[in-house]
Order: sequence, then C-alpha cells, then structure tokens
Amino acid sequence: MKVLDDRTKLRGGVVAALCIPLAFGAPHRASAQESQARPLSVRFSSAVIARNPIVYPKWDYTAGVVLLAIGRVADAEDVPSMRAYVKSNIDRLVSADGAIATYNPDDYSLDQIAEGRVLLALARNSADARYRKAATVLRNQLRTHPRTEEGGFWHKKIYPQQMWLDGLYMAAPFYAEYASTMERGAARDSAFSDVTRQFLLAARHLRDPRTGLMYHGWDATRSQKWADTATGTSATLWGRGIGWYLTGLVETLDYLPKTHPDRPELIRIINDLSAAVAKVQDPVTGLWWQVLDQPNRKGNYLEASASSMFVYSLAKAARLGYIPAAYRGVAQRGLDGIYANLVKTAPDGRLSLTNICQTAGLGGVRKDGVARDGSYSYYVTEPVVADDYKGVGPFILAALELGE
Repeated sequence: MKVLDDRTKLRGGVVAALCIPLAFGAPHRASAQESQARPLSVRFSSAVIARNPIVYPKWDYTAGVVLLAIGRVADAEDVPSMRAYVKSNIDRLVSADGAIATYNPDDYSLDQIAEGRVLLALARNSADARYRKAATVLRNQLRTHPRTEEGGFWHKKIYPQQMWLDGLYMAAPFYAEYASTMERGAARDSAFSDVTRQFLLAARHLRDPRTGLMYHGWDATRSQKWADTATGTSATLWGRGIGWYLTGLVETLDYLPKTHPDRPELIRIINDLSAAVAKVQDPVTGLWWQVLDQPNRKGNYLEASASSMFVYSLAKAARLGYIPAAYRGVAQRGLDGIYANLVKTAPDGRLSLTNICQTAGLGGVRKDGVARDGSYSYYVTEPVVADDYKGVGPFILAALELGE
C-alpha cells in the first residue's frame, strides 16, 4: 500500500474529515517498511484468519465472499497457510461424498450458491472429488430453482416472483464457471445463455433511467408493499446491491465465451453502469454512499462494502478493457479513500474495516419492528458494523486488483 503521506489532500478535500467514528482506534497509517514487507491484501487476509480460525459456522455466502478473496491472495502471493485456511474451512462442511452440512436445497436460496465458487477453486488444484461433487449439488439446485415467467431466478423460495440484485452475484459467476469447467456441448451453451438471461432481465427491470443506477429489487407481480405498482421496482438506489450486480457481471465475463452473442450487450451494461457509479463517487473522499443518489442527506453515510465492490469491479473491468482505462483512476481514488477513512487499527493491533452495512433486504420486518420496505429510512437505519465479510472480502479483492 502506498504511504498516505499527503493523500489527506486527496483530489480536492481532506479525506479524513468525513471519517465516521466507530469503536476503533485512529485511522491506520502504514509505515513504508510495513507497506513494502506485506501487501495490504495479505495483511487484511491475515487479520481475518487470526480473528476467525473458523470463518463461519455454516454454509453461507458471507463466508464464500471472504474465502474466495483469501484464496486469491494465497495464489497471487504464494501463501500456503492461507490455502490451508480456505481448505480447512470448506472441509469442515463438505464430506467425502460431496454432501454440504447446513445446506438445504429445498430452501431454493441463491445465497447458498455463492460459496460454491470456493469449491470450484479447490477442485482446480485437488484430486479430491468431494469439491466437484459438492459443486454439482449446488448446480443441481439451479436446474429446478423457481423462476419468473421470463426465466429469472427468484431470489429465494420465500421471496416468490422477486429478482434482487444480490442474486446476480450469488449465482451467476458460479453458474458460468461451472459451465465453463464441468459441462460440454449443448448443456454448456444452454447454461451460458441462461446466465446472460439473468443479467439482461435484471438490467431491463431494475435500471433507473434517471441515474443509470439500479434499484435493489423487482417484483414481477407488483404485489409486494415495497414494489412500485407500475414498474415493480423497489424505491431506493442501495449501494451494495448495485455493487453485487456489477461485481457479479465482471466476474461472470471471465467464463463467458468471447463469441457468445450476449457478451457485447453485457459489456455495454458494464459501461453504462460504471459511468453512473463514477458520477456518484463522493468528490471529497472518493467513497460511495449507502444510498448512492442522496449524499449528505440526514442518516446517510459513506459505506465500505459498496465502495470496495465498486473499486474492485471498476479496476478489473478497466484492466480487461471492458471500460476505458481511466476508470482505474476512479478505482484508485476509491481505494485510497477507503484506506484513509475506513481502515482502522483495532484494539488487538490488527487492521479493521469499518462502516459496513450489516444487512439489507426487502419484505417482512426487522426484530425491532421496522418494516423492510425499501425506503430510504430503512436502508440508513440497518446496523453499521466493522469487519463484516461482505465488506472485507471485496476490500481484499480491491487491494489485490490494484496491487496493494
């Protein structure tokens, strides 16, 4: 990580001035010696491992997000102990016959698919058949997963006829990677077209024509209390939801054939959405807000997981030529802003990432009785926490992508 000596004057403002204080120490500043010795991606991965020998007690997308990131750091930096950490945490839940403890296919939850990408990564480097078997269990869920009339996956069985942005990250990259590595012929081609259909449907139904950004959810029946009666969309432009979609799309293109007829349209969507995201980047800090189009409104805050997802996806898309190279600069400003404002040194001396929205969804009520109604007030009153994997995993990937 570059030393942030005079980056407190980053791009026209004092980046530390808008730091939202949490229960951690002062913003971390790395010494030159520390920065040269251990990349930021390694230091954050090491902090996760030290705090959590068992990354998560059950099969869950949040564990998948951070294990995927740590696994990539392990490969890029050749850290055997990190590889062992990823493997041990998967092996705790995956038996020799490929059965996955705590996973229930009858839930039909796209959230349960995301950790399958770690299985595929392990399968590439292991003769142990359990990983391929377990990945096939997850692939089989998608064969019977309930869909909208147009063929879009429901986010979960308990959310009928609803597509959420989250689901595009949860299922599509796994689906595309599985098809690329484990399927052939007509089955493979059909899977790729099914993957692209999910992104195209979401873009069609969830894009806000005013901003170019995307709403969190869409109800095909327009019957949910949170759904607009004309469009079926929810009401708010939630940062992490858009981050899930953009990251999922950039990751999926790694496996989609360059000759696929939908590929140009998906790249066009990336360009359109990247431009919209860059427009709402905070000009002072380089970060992004919890609700993207309402900066400085009471209750809104600069949020770490969305910022990390945008940094990673913009940087990777620019490197691969999907979007202009100048977006690497947008991403670098974002990473600098996260590091200056939201990275702290925790009481145990390890690096910590703050200002992470703990959760957000649509429908039902929270434990405190607040309706998950898709409103601005709902999104800005969900708990804000530190070191949640939904922020830490993308931040590690962002640091790795930008070589820091």
